[in-house]
Amino acid sequence: MKYTHLLFDADNTLFDFGSAERRALAQTLADVGCPCDGVTEPLYHAVNQALWQRFNRGGIGREELLVERFAVFCRVLGRDDDPAALNRRYLDHLSRCAQLIPGALALCRALAPHYTLAIVTNGNARAQRGRFFASPLAEVIPWLFISEEIGFQKPQPEFFRAVLDRLSVRDLRRAVVIGDDPNSDILGGMRSGLDTIWYHPDGTPPPAGVTPTATVSSLAELGALLLPVPSHEIMK
Repeated sequence: MKYTHLLFDADNTLFDFGSAERRALAQTLADVGCPCDGVTEPLYHAVNQALWQRFNRGGIGREELLVERFAVFCRVLGRDDDPAALNRRYLDHLSRCAQLIPGALALCRALAPHYTLAIVTNGNARAQRGRFFASPLAEVIPWLFISEEIGFQKPQPEFFRAVLDRLSVRDLRRAVVIGDDPNSDILGGMRSGLDTIWYHPDGTPPPAGVTPTATVSSLAELGALLLPVPSHEIMK
């Protein structure tokens, strides 16, 4: 392959965010005596997802989002918990949840001798740094770029330009964005003049106007695309 730099999204590409989120939410709600059940868990996810979609469109600030998700959650349930305190508890728990998608560590270890690896994420800096350094990926991936620290977020081209500048990448053809989100990862890479690889296990077509350079349905398939060895060898 022509690439020298691989820009990986973090959550749901390398990290198992669904598992981490469920665990952190359950611990947070248990702290305040609120059940994490078939009512509260779907409610939180629906509110959180809607607010992150607004954030990706530039319609809400990060700090406002993090507190507002718990403010809405509490209003719907008729609770009087402090949403800012709930968010702090949640981030504390989340920062210790470093579960990886099966095969992610093996893939990154196989890729590291051939490419410069970097993580590019919109996640909260406090949580993402904690999770990254609690995981074995910290021994393999030398770069971690978080939108909160850069001052721009995916899919803004300014985010990717800042990342490429830090990595001293002048030729855009040398870097590729790899992620699961068709908007923040794939559309963001496209708008920045970068190739993109959509990690998409579900197999549904991308939204209108989103055209990844390549699509893979598994990490083994990604390894087969990027490495000069059979995929069954790298994923052992």
